[in-house]
Amino acid sequence: MNRTPLWTSVEAARVTGGRATGPWEAVGVSIDSRTAAPGDLFVAIKGPENDGHDYVRDALSAGAAAAVVHRRPAGVGAAAPLLIVDDTLDALTALGRRGRDRGTARVAAVTGSAGKTGTKEALRHALAGQGAVSASAASYNNLWGVPLSLARMPPGSAFGAFEVGMNHAGEIAPLSRLIRPHVAVVTNVEAAHIAFFPSMEAVADAKAEIFEGVEPDGACVLNRDNMFFDRLRGAAVRRPDLRIVSFGLSDADAAAREVSLDDEGSDVAAEICGRRIAYRVALPGRHWVLNSLAVLAAVEALGADAGEAAASLRTLAPLPGRGKPHSVACAGGTFTLIDESYNANPASMRAAIETLGRVPPRGAGRRIAILGPMRELGHESAAFHEGLADPLVESGVDTVMAAGDMRAVLDRLPAGMRGAAAETGEALADIAAESVGPGDVVMVKGSNASRMDLVVARLMHGAEARRAVAAGN
Repeated sequence: MNRTPLWTSVEAARVTGGRATGPWEAVGVSIDSRTAAPGDLFVAIKGPENDGHDYVRDALSAGAAAAVVHRRPAGVGAAAPLLIVDDTLDALTALGRRGRDRGTARVAAVTGSAGKTGTKEALRHALAGQGAVSASAASYNNLWGVPLSLARMPPGSAFGAFEVGMNHAGEIAPLSRLIRPHVAVVTNVEAAHIAFFPSMEAVADAKAEIFEGVEPDGACVLNRDNMFFDRLRGAAVRRPDLRIVSFGLSDADAAAREVSLDDEGSDVAAEICGRRIAYRVALPGRHWVLNSLAVLAAVEALGADAGEAAASLRTLAPLPGRGKPHSVACAGGTFTLIDESYNANPASMRAAIETLGRVPPRGAGRRIAILGPMRELGHESAAFHEGLADPLVESGVDTVMAAGDMRAVLDRLPAGMRGAAAETGEALADIAAESVGPGDVVMVKGSNASRMDLVVARLMHGAEARRAVAAGN
């Protein structure tokens, strides 16, 4: 943990316009009492379902240095270290703005319909050998997560890598203006959150809002292979001071010249803004080749060393719920579980299915896709779900199990591929656990709300239970 004070009571009061009840120093910032660490400044955010003021006592008991509140919480003594403000979200935003302003870090912001978190984490990893990097934790990309991430940035950071998300128009622009990136990356524009937009063009326009906050003479890194490249470029050129850097598998500023894909990663020979670089990406899938090109284009635009960054991609590790593989014991051997349960949209589904198709089963094993529904797809939802049939067939998947709206894809598949179906991920979990066998490669994916993480947990737990039975316990 960083032991250098990140915030003092004096600076935080000045920045927020609040009143400190006494002196304190904080080495971190938190908005969740369950994960608040000793020395954190706990900001009591009032959300749609929970009010952080109800958990101030818990945070202070866990060792928080102080709490930012807009009312004195019940059960908190008069001597408690507090920063009293008019509005805690406004205070967090002010801390984030000051966190961004007080250093000299070169900053990148990443948005897109798919691949935001993975690209942001790869960028953090790629820059880590060239200076201290401050980055968004997990998917902290909304009106709470962005200012929280900025408020956590130490003044001595050399680089910043922050994620920006949205599901409605108008949400990205204020976050970008808060981050003030030197480089803005748009990974892609796909049918995510389309239920809240009149068209895919409107989704692209919402992503283009990220250009509004880019620092003068900054850069926009855009996916040349995406069908909305020209629309995004058109939005970017409205800022004539910005440089546009494209990435893609062929005709781009950061382009892959040769790609060799395997089940553990990819070997890439690329030309990055005029420089030939050969490297290996330690994560499998064509989408990760694209992500790596976006990362290296951003590194170059930030003024860091793209060659050194490329070399680091050999040690890139998968994130939980985003393709992390597990070898799981079962009766007669082991099966491979690929956990893609964090989230899903049509683009990320296709990428995960293609990656599954590159992982060979062992012996008599099968490729099994266990899929949950994709959310926020509007009136075309059924078509998007059914449209996964062709990729599943083309990738050589043997069995498909489906939950909720994803059951629509089963009718479009050959009879031999149709596996179990259930109303929910939870209901499908036990069926799935009883179906897997040695040598199988099992991929689990679905939107957060579909709770496909319960399927992953059951597969892992089911294996443990079978081991216990086999051992006679």
